Amino acid sequence: MKIIKNLTLAVVALVASSIAFSANAQDNTLLGAGSTFVNPLFSKIFSGYTASKVNYQSIGSGGGILQLTNKTVDFGDSDAPLNADQAAKMTAPVLHIPMTSGAVVVIYNVPGISAPLNLTGKDLADIFLGKIANWNSAEIKATNKNVNLPDLPIVVVHRSDGSGTSFIFTDYLTKVNPEWAKRVGKASAVNWPAGLGGKGSEGVAGLVKQTPGSITYVELAYAKQNNLPFANIQNKGGKFITPTLEATTLASNVVIPDDSKVSITDTDNPKGYPIASFTWALIYKEQNYNGRSKERATELLKLLWYNIHQGQAQCAPLNYAPLSKSAVKVAEKILKSATFDGKAIL
Repeated sequence: MKIIKNLTLAVVALVASSIAFSANAQDNTLLGAGSTFVNPLFSKIFSGYTASKVNYQSIGSGGGILQLTNKTVDFGDSDAPLNADQAAKMTAPVLHIPMTSGAVVVIYNVPGISAPLNLTGKDLADIFLGKIANWNSAEIKATNKNVNLPDLPIVVVHRSDGSGTSFIFTDYLTKVNPEWAKRVGKASAVNWPAGLGGKGSEGVAGLVKQTPGSITYVELAYAKQNNLPFANIQNKGGKFITPTLEATTLASNVVIPDDSKVSITDTDNPKGYPIASFTWALIYKEQNYNGRSKERATELLKLLWYNIHQGQAQCAPLNYAPLSKSAVKVAEKILKSATFDGKAIL
């Protein structure tokens, strides 16, 4: 029994070791994981990046944070900054480098409705709370007076996985609906009061496509690429805003703090779209860990430097908002703070 026990412990140690060093297993390939929100942009940027190969897995922000925590990737990507619990689970300080900003849109499957619907933030939260349960409710009729809304139950669809898109969406709902803030709050994964769960943007969009009366949220780039109808959302100024690149850019035109952690939902800009956010690449500040080489760390920083400069040219064609000049300066400063053996890499 002792021999078997020792053998089992050895196997566990070997597996743990192989996982811990998986980021070094392919010396010519940088490994990333996380946000589905930014995946279309990353796919385009990384496919044209020739300095090194990049393997990015679109598994959701929560998955990317977990992989970085376990040190099985070179970088994670999240549409929400690390919360206190997530940061505590990291073994060292983590840097947040803004990559771009984008919009989260509300898509729906309402038979007979082709024009975009107008939804207020309060009503949207009440729909996801299960309080507004029919498409011809008085609340929805009030903001869509000339639309023949059907007598059809609303089927709420939400993400079942840890998702930065969910964080952006619930961050917005928390700001515009006190009951939502009290009962549910904001997080990458919340206890949804109503509805069906789907994994990833593909999962929730698939449920909406096949379910009449359904509603969910996805990133603008995904909705555009898949020709999904989306709603106009009322902003803080009372205007119903179509989620365009211009409206997203206006929402993201804010003062960026030195650590880059800022929420841009429910923007004060009268022309800005209210459900928007930055997405951040996450890396360890000290890059000498788990046997990593300085060369690998340097390649990682070069990749992210490329993303915040040349890579920004790919944003607009894919319906993401390029970083502002001030955001780029903050991102540069953060990248320059990364170290190897305590010394700056860039």
